[in-house]
Amino acid sequence: MQIRHLISIKHLSNKFVEKLLKSAREMEAHPEAFADRAKGKILADLFFEPSTRTRLSFESAMLRLGGNMLGFSSPKGTSVEKGESLADTIRMAHSYADIIVLRHYIEGAGRVAAEISNVPVISGGTGSQEHPTQALLDLYTIWKHHGRFSNLKIAIVGDLRYGRTVPSLSYVLSLFPNNKIYFCSPKQLRVRREVLSEIEGKVEYEELEDLEEVLPKIDVAYITRVQKERFPDPQDYLKVRDSYVITPKTLGNVKESFILLHPLPRVGEISYEVDKLPQAKYFEQAKNGVYVRMAILDYFLNYPWEV
Repeated sequence: MQIRHLISIKHLSNKFVEKLLKSAREMEAHPEAFADRAKGKILADLFFEPSTRTRLSFESAMLRLGGNMLGFSSPKGTSVEKGESLADTIRMAHSYADIIVLRHYIEGAGRVAAEISNVPVISGGTGSQEHPTQALLDLYTIWKHHGRFSNLKIAIVGDLRYGRTVPSLSYVLSLFPNNKIYFCSPKQLRVRREVLSEIEGKVEYEELEDLEEVLPKIDVAYITRVQKERFPDPQDYLKVRDSYVITPKTLGNVKESFILLHPLPRVGEISYEVDKLPQAKYFEQAKNGVYVRMAILDYFLNYPWEV
């Protein structure tokens, strides 16, 4: 079987994920060997929502593979402002490019694009639904430091209701045995029930509010920002925005092998003093996105292997 689009982690197997990340490791170690993998190919990056790391790392990945890009970083100034539908935008883009990366604010937009497009569609994040390529680079970073995909204890912390990285990371961890997830959040921001239903019976999990309770026994803390832009009421945001603030003191009792991750951007939930600590791996995590997205583009442009 060959996977045609990457819209959700739920469509992937653990074998596919493991093979993809091993490909990313080869690309990180020997980038020159892959410099022509996308020669003559064009990536269309269609970003209907703001992005820095996802968009730039996909563009960097495409350039490193020898390809080119076109697209937009905001619908402002495009025909979307004139009322063009997503379906017609996708039809236009697949006429000009060999692969599409789509970020959209509407949940389900990636699925719609995949049904219409004649070329592979990669989700660059859809509403608060999922962000599959982020989950893959998150797991890649964990693997690099812990050397395994299984037998991990991970706390996912912060905005678990609106953060789109949370479902995808939960789904990818549920593909591998003996992992445990601690969902740590205020009551107002608990992980959505449909996410828990999806991972039920596949991975052990626990919901809690006290992060300090689990810090000494976990391998990874994955911090997320509170998604201000997704709150219907600004006052609700103000009540929870500073629920968790990681400082050097917070990390006083963690394991020696513990690592701290964040999909970025941060807006106060990790103090700048933490950056110099050996546990802080979030900027390396962002850099790893280039290699993982190189592997993703290579697979979908060339179908080098089957799963």
